[in-house]
Amino acid sequence: MNKHLNSISARLSLRKPQKESLEILSNVIDVIELGRYDNDTIVTEMEKIKSLYPSVTDFEREFPSLCFALATGVGKTRLMGAFISYLYLSKGIRNFFVLAPNLTIYNKLIQDFTPNTPKYVFKGIAEFTNLPPVIITGDNYENGIGNRNQFSIFNDEAHINIFNISKINSEVRGGKAPRIKRLSEYIGESYFEYLASLPDLVLLMDESHRYRASAGVKVLNELKPILGLELTATPQVESGTRTIPFNNVIYSYPLHKAMEDGFVKEPAVATRENFNASQYSEDQLERLKLEDGILVHEETKVELEVYARQNHQPIVKPFILIVAQDTVHAGNLMQVIQSDDFFEGRYKNKVITVHSNQSGQEKDETIQELMKLENPASETEIVIHVNMLKEGWDVTNLYTIIPLRAANSKTLVEQSIGRGLRLPYGRRTGVKAVDRLTIIAHDKFQDIVDEANNPNSIIRNGVYIGKDVAKEKKKPVTSVPKIEQVVVEQVQAQVSTIKTTNNESKPVQTEDVKSVFELAQRKIQSYEHLPSSKHLATGEIKRQLIEEVRSEYLVNQLDLFPEQTNALVEQVIEALVEQTIQHSIDIPRIVVQPVGELTWGYHDFNLEASSVRLQPVDEHILIQHLRTHDREILQRNGSQAVEDRLEDYLISALMDYSDISYDDHAELLYKLSNQMVAHLQSYLPDDQAVRNVLQYNRGKLAELIHIQMKNHFYETATSYEVIVSKGFTTFKPVSYTTLLAEGVRPFRQPVEDKTRIRSMVFGGFIRCLYPEQKFDSDSERKFAVICENDPNVEKWFKPLAEHFKIYYNHSSIYEPDFVVETKTGKFICEIKKEKEIEEATVQAKARAVLEWCSHASKHEREHGGKEWNYLLIPHTDVQENMTIEGLKSRYLFK
Repeated sequence: MNKHLNSISARLSLRKPQKESLEILSNVIDVIELGRYDNDTIVTEMEKIKSLYPSVTDFEREFPSLCFALATGVGKTRLMGAFISYLYLSKGIRNFFVLAPNLTIYNKLIQDFTPNTPKYVFKGIAEFTNLPPVIITGDNYENGIGNRNQFSIFNDEAHINIFNISKINSEVRGGKAPRIKRLSEYIGESYFEYLASLPDLVLLMDESHRYRASAGVKVLNELKPILGLELTATPQVESGTRTIPFNNVIYSYPLHKAMEDGFVKEPAVATRENFNASQYSEDQLERLKLEDGILVHEETKVELEVYARQNHQPIVKPFILIVAQDTVHAGNLMQVIQSDDFFEGRYKNKVITVHSNQSGQEKDETIQELMKLENPASETEIVIHVNMLKEGWDVTNLYTIIPLRAANSKTLVEQSIGRGLRLPYGRRTGVKAVDRLTIIAHDKFQDIVDEANNPNSIIRNGVYIGKDVAKEKKKPVTSVPKIEQVVVEQVQAQVSTIKTTNNESKPVQTEDVKSVFELAQRKIQSYEHLPSSKHLATGEIKRQLIEEVRSEYLVNQLDLFPEQTNALVEQVIEALVEQTIQHSIDIPRIVVQPVGELTWGYHDFNLEASSVRLQPVDEHILIQHLRTHDREILQRNGSQAVEDRLEDYLISALMDYSDISYDDHAELLYKLSNQMVAHLQSYLPDDQAVRNVLQYNRGKLAELIHIQMKNHFYETATSYEVIVSKGFTTFKPVSYTTLLAEGVRPFRQPVEDKTRIRSMVFGGFIRCLYPEQKFDSDSERKFAVICENDPNVEKWFKPLAEHFKIYYNHSSIYEPDFVVETKTGKFICEIKKEKEIEEATVQAKARAVLEWCSHASKHEREHGGKEWNYLLIPHTDVQENMTIEGLKSRYLFK
């Protein structure tokens, strides 16, 4: 059994939770008797399982049914594929019934179980490549495709039935029998009766918390499966105000594990140090929580901007969610926040109220209004919401929650999890303020901390939140360079068979060609120093490649005759070299090194500080992380010296940076520090408040100034030496995420909601070097259409960070939007908003690219290549009727 376990885990690249689930399945089928069950045998099997896994106290069905509770995002569909692979290979089970809770998941399962799709669940299982499973669905079962006796070519093939429970539920209303139970003319009985007669039917239930109370589920027992495998992130059902957990959970990977593994933000609760709520009236307490929430929010906003600028990431604008008691209370809060005496009226145009309807269910337009908050252009920083957090609130820039509605501590903790914990960059950054969700709860601080420390808390243990479901789920898509598919197909057409040690011929499998291809691709990387990929075609280079690949491949493939290996390797190398030249764009790696005396410094510029709205801190605000117990205190450093001049707080902090020389840069340092002080004075009431902000925030503000200084860094040398270290770069697979319901979208199809385009993956290209691409804007999608329409374009793609090393200051690297090769030239193309083209950073990048193109063109001319040019194109002129030459005539940067 271990042989199958290890093999399947390796071939499917399972994660730890998936591997552990598969091991548990192996243990289960080793101890129970798979077959038909009556009341006595089901009790016996229950006792066997309970002795191994005490958490299972009831199958909750008339057959052994076990629930694997995995947090969303771990990969439940891939685990279903592993389950089926293992049962088929180790137990010879051939009949499976996969149940989906709704049409969306039903369609997604069909796609994922279909070969040659991006998320094919059996990718790597060679047995299913040779003998693919038959996929029977709710749409094709009536034609008899699932009748093994009449329609199967091979009796050993797996049959996977995929059905939608919501459709079955709709068909049984009014006491009717679902269509699956009606007579089929093809098989002489209903398809349901046919399935129920199978001796080895295994039932798999996706999102199984949906299958506990519906009428259609009653038919599941009548199917008489030998085993049920349930998968869900929320193993419980809601009954009124009660939450009823499943009794058949055999494995759990809950949300708190995802928190520990760094997939979501850390929740924290904030109060004032040594705070006593009884000393405040209800109105005073509410005002205090609002004001302290603003302080935490402004701190977070600065931290987010600093992180984004340091790491060249999009700036995330956070917002506050205030949970009001009712619509009247929400209106009163709106009046308070918009009043002139609430932070001098600075938030009156930055707050919206979101109401639910009378039934308490959010309308679609309400969710859409909240979704707009992720757009950096949104002015809203505060949202007042009447109902508690509910399903669909999955924005990534919610950082502060101020609950003003009466609720117990358990509710406050649970309903914040999943709503505000999603990470804007998809991963932890290591910056606490950027990785944290803060709940402002002065009067509930201790209660929330106690609840978080409760062993049964969602922070500590596997307590599940039934409504922790994102509005739109995503799935990964790996885009493999087209060259791989072209080479594999070409070689398989040329080398049909290979011989084994038994002198038997067998067909060349895709896996054989891919393994040689991957090895050859790695070897070619050591030849990237050649002037161009065309040099790979020389006889000596190809002979070296063949020998290197053949020698290493034989070590792991001792069952092949050497002459057969040689034939396969030679064909792969021949095809790979040919296709590398045809299906890639040579991008030289150019290094410009200073020679002689080097001078450096910072150009003069004006500070951008408009987003800073830091507030004075009168009392210490205590923030405690609920899971880790880490504490931070927002306070002034009372022991630090008082500076005579306000700007000196910033000057002293800036002098700590190793790349700043006070003697050389004093004039610029004082200018920028004065501009920051002037900005603080523009919105704070007096210099005492400014001094308060500077004393506490001197480090953050100095960092913000330093980051902007780096964008204006310069260095000059007596001369520069240009070295071309690589003539080309091999292309590697790239992974994206896309909306699960969307899949891979045809690139010519317009996108109505432009704000969603970054979450989509597009395909259907002919000239692109990758089958799928992601775009940051609809203008980029239209530019791809131009490249596909233009007959002069030979190939194009969106480059990765590894393709270029173009520095536009001493530490920042420029990453182009597109690389295009036409019949006459090569182009780096940048699509920019029209109003941004004249910005200093954009122009600095353009000058750096122009310099790079000059050296790259010289290299190409010396080796029979094409000229490089840079096109800086305003988004307003990216129209599908344009051509590259037409854009060049208008937007060639010189």
